[in-house]
Amino acid sequence: MADKPLTYDKAYAELEQIMNDLQADKIGVDELTVKVKRAVELITFCSQMLRSTEDEVGKLVKKLGLA
Repeated sequence: MADKPLTYDKAYAELEQIMNDLQADKIGVDELTVKVKRAVELITFCSQMLRSTEDEVGKLVKKLGLA
């Protein structure tokens, strides 16, 4: 079965889990680089989603003449 596409909510939840694991010292040195790289990917994904959503909402508001 193929993985479901990444969503903002899934990315944010995974990022929170990585941060919690880091704060609780649950991530060892051997795994640290992999987790930090994944966190960077997730942050980038979330930032892009937020910008895209902001652009779309802005367009819709403009279309309605509310801006």
